[in-house]
Amino acid sequence: MIAAGRPIRVLLIDDEPLVRAGLAMLLAAEPDLDVVGEASDGGEGVDLATRLCPDVVVMDVRMPGVDGVQATRQLVSDEFTGLAGGTVAVLILTTFNDDSAVYDALRAGASGFILKTAAPAALAASVRTVAAGEAWLDPAVARRLLVDFAARPDPGLPTPTELQSLTCRETQVLVLLAHGLSNAEIAGHLVVSEATVKTHLGRILMKLGLRDRAQAVAAAYKTGLVRPTDQPPARR
Repeated sequence: MIAAGRPIRVLLIDDEPLVRAGLAMLLAAEPDLDVVGEASDGGEGVDLATRLCPDVVVMDVRMPGVDGVQATRQLVSDEFTGLAGGTVAVLILTTFNDDSAVYDALRAGASGFILKTAAPAALAASVRTVAAGEAWLDPAVARRLLVDFAARPDPGLPTPTELQSLTCRETQVLVLLAHGLSNAEIAGHLVVSEATVKTHLGRILMKLGLRDRAQAVAAAYKTGLVRPTDQPPARR
């Protein structure tokens, strides 16, 4: 959880120095945001994030070497969370010229997307939103996603195989959610903050292509992750 009065720590990852400089300048103008580091590729960014423990990583989706999708997958993994001592929210920067990259980053666990052409105020707002454990979708990105999903046949709920994309902690959150626990109760059960629970829940919904908590609960039961006769897991 971000302590009251402490600025949100932001790490920038983009292979274009001018883009990084522009982002740093815009975010540094906000009193509640603190740019703690910059990296030119995903691999370097993950290493920096391990040392600097940012609250939010703002990252380009397209980079040589380790791209934004690969880096996101590492940053939201249980292994990274253990090393960094907490979760980090990933905000993906995109020109949206390749829809597949957006879907791949969603499934990897990104907390949101913003276009590189977005207004400075929207950039700051998106960082604050994902830092609070909520999801952020740039309106233009959201419209494209909605149009695409509307054109597809109803995919139904995820399969047991698709649930394997969740991390161990995300699976724990989904199980507790299926047992009817609120965000506050899940936070108390796992000894984490509510913001962390919100972050995990947002990633669950995005990875599995689910609309809301109700669909997440239905998916947990349909896939056999939770059975009606199961008792809630013991509190940690």
